[in-house]
Amino acid sequence: MTKFLKKHWIDVLVILAVAVLLVLLAVQVSVQNNFPKKWGIFKDYFITNNGYKMLLNGMKNTALIAMFGLGIGIVIGTLIAVVKVIPPYKKVTRYAQKVCGVYVAFFRGTPIVVQLLVGYYILLPLIGLKMSSVGSCVLIFGLNSGAYISEIMRGGIHSVDPGQLEAARAVGMPFSVAMLKIVVPQAIKNILPTLGNEFIALIKETAVVGAVDITRYFQMQGSNSYEYMIPYLVMAALYIVIVAVIASLVKLMERKLAKNERKH
Repeated sequence: MTKFLKKHWIDVLVILAVAVLLVLLAVQVSVQNNFPKKWGIFKDYFITNNGYKMLLNGMKNTALIAMFGLGIGIVIGTLIAVVKVIPPYKKVTRYAQKVCGVYVAFFRGTPIVVQLLVGYYILLPLIGLKMSSVGSCVLIFGLNSGAYISEIMRGGIHSVDPGQLEAARAVGMPFSVAMLKIVVPQAIKNILPTLGNEFIALIKETAVVGAVDITRYFQMQGSNSYEYMIPYLVMAALYIVIVAVIASLVKLMERKLAKNERKH
């Protein structure tokens, strides 16, 4: 420790000076913007007016949309990826690959807000399907996620040794069975970190829904109290915590998979 300080004492002094300046700046901004009073208003609304119940409901809806959306996306993305890697010897396969290409191009080429508006106000009424706000968000987020996961899954399939598929085919296993039982499980293991990133992206993208997610509560509190600074700062901190927890869980799963591989 002493050697480190002797060698890097200038760096340590600079870091301390910057930290002190940041603290002084934070105190000054807090005093100028009457931070204690605004925090008191936020706390009273959050506890006294049962605002935490609305927040918990928004967190529940956010989790439902993200988890079920990811599940739908994995199913759709896997099917599209398998179709894309099938050798295009037959016309049916070529047409299916073109349809999948259009699907992926549409959902990757349009913003999620446009997809929500078109899906909820145009497509669902046209086909006569009545769904709740959360249900329609799950469906549309799942379709959107499927387009991205299809490319992720295709890369994962290509990362698996082709000899395994050839060996399965050599012993008489059908292509679809060999793909779903041998190749796809290994591909999912290879793309697990990327799937974790996709889940984090879904969590953050639910903020555009507005009516049923976490952001709805903080927007309502800001409009009711006419104080937006504290609610929006807490909202940002909450998203950071949620993302950090998910990222930690993904890393834990990666370590467990790596241990299992070393055992085998």
